[in-house]
Amino acid sequence: MFIRKRGLASAIGCALFLGAAGIAGTAVAQDANAPTQKDATAQKPSATNATKLEQVTVTAQSRTQEMQDVPIAMDIVTAKDIATVAATDLSQMNLFVPGLVVDNTDAIQPTYRLRGIETNDFGIGTDSAVGVYINGIYQTRSGGSLMAFNDIARVEVLKGPQGTLFGRNTAAGAISIITNAPTDTFEGDARVRLGNYGKRYADALVNIPINKDMALRVSVVDNQSDGWLKDAATGQHYGKDDEWGTRAVYRWNVTDDTQVQLAYDHDRVKQPSRIDMGLVPMPADNLYARAPFPANPSTFYNPINAPFYNSATDGREERNYNDATLTIDHNFSWGSFTSTTNWTSYSMSHVENGTGLQQVTEYLNTGVIGDGHTWYQEFKFTGNNDLLDWVAGASYYQEHANQTNLARVNTDTYDTLALNTGVGKQYTPTGTIFGYFDSILRSLALPYRLLGDPWTETVTNNGKFSAVAGYGDVIWHLSDKLDLTTGLRFTHDEKNFSWYTPTRSAPELDNTLAQMQAAGLLNLVSVLTGGKVTGAQLVSLLQQNQIFATAVNERIEKEGRWNDTSPRLVLSYKFTPEVMGYASVAKGYKAGGFDGTEPGAEFSPEKVWNVETGFKATFPEYNLLVNGSVYYYRYDNVQTLTVIPSTAGFNVPEYQVSNTDQDARGVDLQVSWVPIDDLRLNFNGGYIDAKYTSAKVPIGLNAANQIVYQDVSGQPVSEPKINYSVNGAYTWHDVVGGNLTYSANYGFRGPLRCNDASVYQGKCSLPTNFSLNKAQERTDMRLDWSAASGRWGMALYVSNLFNKQYVNGLGTVSQSVLGTPYAYITPPRMYGAEFRVKF
Repeated sequence: MFIRKRGLASAIGCALFLGAAGIAGTAVAQDANAPTQKDATAQKPSATNATKLEQVTVTAQSRTQEMQDVPIAMDIVTAKDIATVAATDLSQMNLFVPGLVVDNTDAIQPTYRLRGIETNDFGIGTDSAVGVYINGIYQTRSGGSLMAFNDIARVEVLKGPQGTLFGRNTAAGAISIITNAPTDTFEGDARVRLGNYGKRYADALVNIPINKDMALRVSVVDNQSDGWLKDAATGQHYGKDDEWGTRAVYRWNVTDDTQVQLAYDHDRVKQPSRIDMGLVPMPADNLYARAPFPANPSTFYNPINAPFYNSATDGREERNYNDATLTIDHNFSWGSFTSTTNWTSYSMSHVENGTGLQQVTEYLNTGVIGDGHTWYQEFKFTGNNDLLDWVAGASYYQEHANQTNLARVNTDTYDTLALNTGVGKQYTPTGTIFGYFDSILRSLALPYRLLGDPWTETVTNNGKFSAVAGYGDVIWHLSDKLDLTTGLRFTHDEKNFSWYTPTRSAPELDNTLAQMQAAGLLNLVSVLTGGKVTGAQLVSLLQQNQIFATAVNERIEKEGRWNDTSPRLVLSYKFTPEVMGYASVAKGYKAGGFDGTEPGAEFSPEKVWNVETGFKATFPEYNLLVNGSVYYYRYDNVQTLTVIPSTAGFNVPEYQVSNTDQDARGVDLQVSWVPIDDLRLNFNGGYIDAKYTSAKVPIGLNAANQIVYQDVSGQPVSEPKINYSVNGAYTWHDVVGGNLTYSANYGFRGPLRCNDASVYQGKCSLPTNFSLNKAQERTDMRLDWSAASGRWGMALYVSNLFNKQYVNGLGTVSQSVLGTPYAYITPPRMYGAEFRVKF
């Protein structure tokens, strides 16, 4: 935790707005790890630059350093930046931090992409390649990796592999979220936002000095809305917000050299399921009509204005998160010691409609339900003298996690699968199973019904994971201008993982079959099917799993152990007190893991080597800051989750993990300028050319039910080449007894780059009337008034000013057998008013 000051604004000025129809904003960059409050202080700007560019103190290298002295490429998102765009979590900063994409389509299991590297698996058997840390504590994706901002000091996006200081699962980079710690001053504030779509947001905090050695800080946040999309059949609203959180931090200065801090966090999410936009036009007055098969992309709806349906009656996005952290700091004459102990527990539930339709004949719900807890302990020592600054430590991480992968259909869906795959013709004249026999029962006026019965299949995973690490990092002061940084971390990972797939659950169907058996009706099956199947064979078929059909009623267990050594070498040189150049080589590592839906499937660790050179320069006489870097990385064994259609029996598609090798070349550039006292301008952009060096991506199955691979070696990864944002702000003084600030932000992300497998991955356009891979833009604005005393304020704000909505990708899990693809879309324009008070 840190105190921070920052005068490099977080929005662009009206000059850019007038010249560019939109203004892009990202934050000024640099970096940090997750230290304790006593480790970091804000350095005051020099007398010649007191109202211009301010300095920010960070601890990206586990040391207190001014950001311009840290030889690492990083973006800093300050509390002011967050407030400017009214962001409630990190995903709402998308497009404003170039190179970073936070996909909150599934809010409780988000995915992160940084510099083109992403992990898209949703199971507990794997981890993200971008590590998320809150005050130094690693967050699992099912736990708290995307929680509501609550009393945030800043967010530090550290680019490139961070294996030495942050450890495992930071192959692409690290996101360090720093909250405010108790201070010795009584203070409090409250903020309320009201906006369209029933937006109701409030946060508040109070800081209470108990005595000269103790202080308590408590904050709360409540984020609610009525949703921005309505179900065309039921009128139910989706896209809702329903999140509540609190944080309490107690600080005790036991002695002048010893400080104890105890923090507790709680976060609760309870929202409707995510929005899956069905693409296939279907009659609204006939719920039993079947979707055309195979799907014809030329007839698809444009999902931006298509009718929305959700057949998941208990669809939901829910999470309950609690954690407690004990931090002990002690200063010695030679340095300092920090002990960090954390306990986290969470439960989560995600259930969604798997087709985007309301049709009974295509009914499919999918989801994951799980819980877990983690324990983390780290001991860290730091010290410095004229020759070197050093940090050394050891850590232990343990996680127990459980997850159930869920798929629900009904007997009508079963018949659709039988018809579309052609397998049903092996059993009945019509090609349906339940429909054929149900029609006969009806014609004979018998009281047995086979259609409409629910059918549920699950795979349950249990994981016990642990990681032990030791690390050291030394900055050698070779001269007054030249530093050499050497770092090394050793990590030992262990993962014990299990799969259990029970027999499908269909109690209503089983009861009906038992009654028909008792009545002797099943003895007629052979006659009714022309001898294709007997009654016993039919019952056996209908009792088999058709979705999760591997290792049914077997418990499969596997154990993985991996060792990794991640080095770091950096040479930095101060050309002047304000201009530094650096060159670095670093390795990142992501632990191996398991495919949660495929019993026995294991994959190896991912490893990345990154070579980078850059500069950080401040020009006080011009109130200008310019940072830039050029990098190359080689990423081996990248894990990609792909949906594979199945032709075995009635099976719906399954997920397949494939491994590829990639490399990329890129450039990052940041510019912050204060041309006059009240005008602040920022530019933050990046260029990346990411390609597969060796890759065969699964795209489907052949007639023999064997996986077909597409070789995309030498072809581009989907990451856009260009990302940038510009932002600025201008302040007028003495306006109604206060200051009036206009801020504008504009973000741009270029079109996705396609390869020969992109269409199969749902990333690039089919021949439809909408585009999957078009460039994306977003413009936000804010007009903010603050009283001269700083105690009162109000603002008007708008996000996505020009109401630009985009298709983020396709859900293809049901397309190959049901003919029902669906799409994910971005939210529309949001606007509101804010009122705040400080005391």
